[in-house]
Amino acid sequence: MEDKKTVKDKDGKAEVQRILDSYTKLCEGRIINKEEAALCYGVDERTIQRDIAAINKFLAERRITGAADMREVKHEKEMNGYVMTGLEDTLLSNSEILAVSKILLESRAFTKKEINGILDKIVSGCVPKESMKLVKELIGNEKIHYVEIDHESYIEGKLWEMAGAIGPGLEKRNLLEILYQKQETSAEAVKRIVQPLAILFSEYYFYLNANIVEKNERGIYVPKYEYPAVFRIDRIKEYRRIEEKIKIKDSDRFEEGEFRKRIQFMYMGPLIKLRFKYSGKSIESVLDRLPTAVVKRKPTEQDPAWVLDAEVYGRGVLMWLLTQGTMVEVVGPPSARQEMKTMLQEMLAKYE
Repeated sequence: MEDKKTVKDKDGKAEVQRILDSYTKLCEGRIINKEEAALCYGVDERTIQRDIAAINKFLAERRITGAADMREVKHEKEMNGYVMTGLEDTLLSNSEILAVSKILLESRAFTKKEINGILDKIVSGCVPKESMKLVKELIGNEKIHYVEIDHESYIEGKLWEMAGAIGPGLEKRNLLEILYQKQETSAEAVKRIVQPLAILFSEYYFYLNANIVEKNERGIYVPKYEYPAVFRIDRIKEYRRIEEKIKIKDSDRFEEGEFRKRIQFMYMGPLIKLRFKYSGKSIESVLDRLPTAVVKRKPTEQDPAWVLDAEVYGRGVLMWLLTQGTMVEVVGPPSARQEMKTMLQEMLAKYE
């Protein structure tokens, strides 16, 4: 014969299991009918009522502690049961899930194994159960025909570990020693000591933005160049933290968003102020592509071209300007104009 403590423990476990089960159903957007739930769990309707009250108390306490959680369980007469309201504030909508999934598939940033795992988690965790089948069908064909980039290694774990080396608001930034394969044609990988600054994504790949550092005459690590370098994360073969750090002044703190406005195709180089003419029909496309671009002159009868200034890093912007064909002309600085001219001459030579 079971003693009273054993019976009480079993009852307590059953209660916890019942409440958690109800909470899960509500989070999935399902309706709890009091009468049906009572029959299912073998309890009376007052017990189900107390379970709902316990869930609401839990949600209310989360709001008191400052959690941005506006969920609440309410009885909806039209639905003949209890539903959780406020889910729309904590979950992505069907439309948002579909949009995010399409962007991820189009980015081709992950291996097929990684993208399938990510999409399955997003759909299962955020989409209301009744819409899950439709969303899966809408992205299912693209998942099957997804073509991954030829990554040399998985990058998912590297992203988080390198983000830890960056760390938000650190006065001193960790240094990393990396073994980096420059290109597939390179015979050997090179070692670099770097000061991580940010993780960026562009044109199919994730990049580590970092200062290459070296020791000065006092044996202290300092940046080697005036501008940072970018490393494709899938080409980082090995990496480890080293004990020494670089102290960062507030005035020198790296602004990822500002940097991102000034770089194209992740080609680094000195920061320059580029002036160019654009005679195409969509000035908006230029301004969208180059966030730092400023219109200096609008088209006139004498010169039907826009004149723009843009602050940019390196030669990546010249590569993009080449895609605009005869609609662009680099005006200055003289070094950029000459480089553009040389590139065009070399291109033309291939067809002569």
